[in-house]
Amino acid sequence: MPSLAELTQLIVFALLATGVVVGSLGVVLLPNVVYAAFLLGGVFLSVAGLYLMLNASFIAAAQVLVYVGAVNVLILFSIMLVNKKEAMAASPGVGLRRLLSSGVCAGLLWLLLRVAYTTPWATPGPEPRGDDAVIRLGEHFFSDYLLPFELASVLLLMAMIGAIVLARRDVFNTDVGTGEAVDQALIEKERTPLLLEKTRP
Repeated sequence: MPSLAELTQLIVFALLATGVVVGSLGVVLLPNVVYAAFLLGGVFLSVAGLYLMLNASFIAAAQVLVYVGAVNVLILFSIMLVNKKEAMAASPGVGLRRLLSSGVCAGLLWLLLRVAYTTPWATPGPEPRGDDAVIRLGEHFFSDYLLPFELASVLLLMAMIGAIVLARRDVFNTDVGTGEAVDQALIEKERTPLLLEKTRP
């Protein structure tokens, strides 16, 4: 019979794993991009909780700071800036695309399950390094993994520039990328104030 600590650990793991799975499905299936972005933040937080259960506190903190505090906020910032009101036309061949994407996702799931069940995992894992773990991670970041680290920074910068370009595209008379005339009807019209002074007759 499992102890109270083991039972609590199993319950917390089940809750976090359910949050990851349900949140990921919501990100993919929900038509509202705002809800999908918030669910993506929930997925990132659940993954950070899984890192905490593995005693990887630094990775959990980096997950929250980088993905929740930077990537997810950038996605929400982009959605709020763009905020297009026009109706989306139905794309041709949606059924075929959904079928192909479902096949790809099922193949990836089968591959992950195969790796999880056929790999001889070393249990228990290596001894924790304690306070030296942060020092070792810093050494790896700025030596062995310097190029991927800088490429991730450039990718975030490109995403931010793209969000700004998409948000300001309708302000100009011509499209910055194509040079074609921009439909100025997409710009949000000036709204009437809610409180108007009543004029006497």
